[in-house]
Amino acid sequence: MPRPGGVLEVAVNQRMLWIGSAAFPLENLTRVEATKLKPQRGATFLSFVKWLALTGVFYVVVIAASESDPDVKDNGNPMFLVFVIGLAVYFIKELFEPAKPILAVETAGGSLAVVTLPTVDELRTIAGQIVHAINHPEAEFTAYVNELNNYNGPVFNQNGGTNTGIKL
Repeated sequence: MPRPGGVLEVAVNQRMLWIGSAAFPLENLTRVEATKLKPQRGATFLSFVKWLALTGVFYVVVIAASESDPDVKDNGNPMFLVFVIGLAVYFIKELFEPAKPILAVETAGGSLAVVTLPTVDELRTIAGQIVHAINHPEAEFTAYVNELNNYNGPVFNQNGGTNTGIKL
């Protein structure tokens, strides 16, 4: 992954796909796809419910432990309210997060490389160049991904072996 403000190079050179410093032989690629990765809203909701339940249990324990203190019993614990508001803000932010454009490159060995950019069109162009290079052995190209074009920076994530998930 490049340093902030740096450049990530995606290139095909001598039948090898280079994504940053990772190299993939073109004949081992099984999937090249530019798509939008949708947020897991169900998992976000379950996480929210879990944290809300844990907060509720903690609140009940605090109230039970401070039974002799009338201020806590009458006014409640303001930290509970602050935590619930923070949890709700986080949940709403995650719930309305837009789909993230990704370029997924998968190999026959189970490795997966993921590159993100602000738009799917840019990723489709790169995917088309990779597919063209697979079908035409003489083809070579280089694309540069600047971190300045994306508020989060381009992300390169590689998973292999038994890890089948994408974590961006």
